[in-house]
Amino acid sequence: MFLKSSFSYINEFYLIFKNQIRKIYLNSSIYDRKISRVYETSLVYQPSLNILSSLIKYEKQKKKIEDFNIQSIWENKYLNYKDFKKLHSFYWLFSIDLKSSNEVTQSIINNWIKKNQNYEAKSWEIDILSKRVIAWISNSKITYDESGNNYKNSFNEIISKQVNHLMNEIDRSYDFNDKMIGCTAITLTGIAYKNKRYLEYGLNLLKKIINTSFDDNYFPKSRNIRQMVFYLKYFILIRELLKDSFNDIPEYLNEIIHYLGKSYDFFWGSLRQSLLFNGNNNSNNKDFDEYLSLFRYKFKNDKFNISGYTILKNKSVVLAIDTGESPTKDYSENYQSGPLSFELFFKDKKLITNSGYFQDHNHQLNSISKSTAAHSTLILDNSSACNFKKNSKSLSKVSKGFKTFDNQITYEKNYWSIKCSHDGYLSRYGVIHQRSLEFDINRNILFGKEKLIKKKNFKVTNFEIRFHLLPNIKVTKLQDNKSVLIELENSGWRFFSKDGLIGVETGLYFGNKNKYIENQNIFISGITQNDEQLVEWQISKI
Repeated sequence: MFLKSSFSYINEFYLIFKNQIRKIYLNSSIYDRKISRVYETSLVYQPSLNILSSLIKYEKQKKKIEDFNIQSIWENKYLNYKDFKKLHSFYWLFSIDLKSSNEVTQSIINNWIKKNQNYEAKSWEIDILSKRVIAWISNSKITYDESGNNYKNSFNEIISKQVNHLMNEIDRSYDFNDKMIGCTAITLTGIAYKNKRYLEYGLNLLKKIINTSFDDNYFPKSRNIRQMVFYLKYFILIRELLKDSFNDIPEYLNEIIHYLGKSYDFFWGSLRQSLLFNGNNNSNNKDFDEYLSLFRYKFKNDKFNISGYTILKNKSVVLAIDTGESPTKDYSENYQSGPLSFELFFKDKKLITNSGYFQDHNHQLNSISKSTAAHSTLILDNSSACNFKKNSKSLSKVSKGFKTFDNQITYEKNYWSIKCSHDGYLSRYGVIHQRSLEFDINRNILFGKEKLIKKKNFKVTNFEIRFHLLPNIKVTKLQDNKSVLIELENSGWRFFSKDGLIGVETGLYFGNKNKYIENQNIFISGITQNDEQLVEWQISKI
């Protein structure tokens, strides 16, 4: 034990020492000379802003660049990180009226270059730097055109310098989203400057991202629906940039867009609502749908199961369930531990939901929203089905996950059935949870069966089965202590169970990004028993 602790201490000391040496190197004149090499000095391709509209939320009311305080814009040393990031990423350029003064815009950029031309850890972060390169090149009509040779030389040199740094550092980043944005910035620079080195590097990095970040079904290994949409937007953006600039489009890019498009249609196309599984929030993809239509992308999915998600639906009802396993540690920073959790819709209104996700990793609500209790599923001993551990950056990642198995699906016109099991509580409590959901289409009744299968290491503990509701839904517990009435906007429902204690409890709903509001959830609670245990419940339309 002492030896193990000693090795751990030595390793930690080595990493700290290594990072300090690297910081000194990055701020040295040697490194500055390395990334200051300029390979091409002429901007020859200017992308249409329409191509960027999948990423940028354009404001209807455009601002004039003259409204900015030109002299002091870079003088504020007391910005919080969020505002600093917005300012130095230059994405605000997309909200500027193109009739604004090029001279004023270029003066702001020139002042930034004078103050930030050398590497600086904060303003040269991969995410901020990549967005800045994208914004400068994409808005070149006001950032580059009608400028003098001295400014153009400075502009071209700082673009090259930033991209050289990006290529030098991007492999060291553990943030997959940052890598995707960085890949886009490098590729765009290669296209805009007709720089073969940058373009080849960007496309090779793109292929690497696809090979490492996606499973065999071409779905993100994080199992994150929001990230799936994020990747699709950037892949299509890169494809359109290549197409618009008359560059060849790699077949692997067409292939990943094809499969991600099918996933997009699976989760959004026919639902037009967000499923709150594994880091997802409520979102409106209307603008992206219009973008896809504008650039003639049509995706059609004919499956009802993709990468551990099952969605069964007809004209009135949607039943969605997560039957997938927990992702591996490297892809789990936004994962929520909700094995076999489900959501139920009736005529476009959500009847049963999960609690959603609080994205801010530095807030305690992030941990709460990642817990199994925040999902419509079974919880043992008020603990999650997988263990999370925070790393040095306060990101909570899976340290011990779970497997799912025996997944069986019946999808017929008048009858649906989903059965699956997981072993998330096996090592601690000696229990396998098997959930069975059956929907009677003709009678609009959902029957649920929760089987607790005991193993040799079984330990008696308390259990809860939770059913979360949206904040606007009203519930009334009846005096029989077995029923709860649910008042949906367009219908009434009755929850019933004769097993365990039935109750209603106030909880928190995180469906909207980094916000919370009180909601209600129905629960069945009890104590696990030595014999195989079956808890049955039903939700029926009245």
